[in-house]
Amino acid sequence: MMRQPVVERQRGLQALNTEVRMGGSARGLARGEDGRVRCAWAAGAPDYERYHDLEWGFPVTDDRHLFEKLCLEGFQAGLSWLTILRKRESFRRAFAGFDPRRVARYGRREVERLLRDPSIVRHRGKIDAAVRNARLALELEREFGSLAAYFWSFEPEPASRPRRVRRVPLAAGTPSPEAKALSRDLRRRGFAFVGPTTAYAFMQAMGLVNDHLQGCHARREVERARARLARPLPRTRRRGPGAAT
Repeated sequence: MMRQPVVERQRGLQALNTEVRMGGSARGLARGEDGRVRCAWAAGAPDYERYHDLEWGFPVTDDRHLFEKLCLEGFQAGLSWLTILRKRESFRRAFAGFDPRRVARYGRREVERLLRDPSIVRHRGKIDAAVRNARLALELEREFGSLAAYFWSFEPEPASRPRRVRRVPLAAGTPSPEAKALSRDLRRRGFAFVGPTTAYAFMQAMGLVNDHLQGCHARREVERARARLARPLPRTRRRGPGAAT
């Protein structure tokens, strides 16, 4: 079953109800109590509005931030992003600020500590995956120079992106070829909880694509930030969708 929109899983019906309640249009937009028009998935919860306005879609090249988001996307599996967002500071404390070098050294004692921590999602498979993914992230850094260089090599070509992003393309919930390629490459390297939908949600959040809907107040701000961005270049060239040229 597809999720609508892709990045905010399990929020489709709630977003629709919020949109109607807050006077949103049929284009997937909602006007908040502050008068600003946003993507409808962000309406109704102050946490979501702040995240939407200040973070979602703005380009990120900081390795620690990228690793954090990759981990949190994994912890989100089966849950709402709002649940994870409200636990994010607890996750940061529990996972050493998502420093991959420190997380990579976690052993049995640290994993057992995390399993006893009620402030995070206590799922052994996801915790084990975060530790393993940290070790693999260090390998990516050695190979490509940085995590940013690796992830940004999957940025879609501008010509492949829709000129106007509306509700319908997002509602389809189909990951892009680049997201599928990213997921496939990560899984080939041993990463866990990195399916194509998760990979596309990661790309949306970290600004590899701008999926703020047409009419959303943040869309132009994100586009300006993307235009100013100096893309990190990888040491190693890849082939296929999203490959660096």
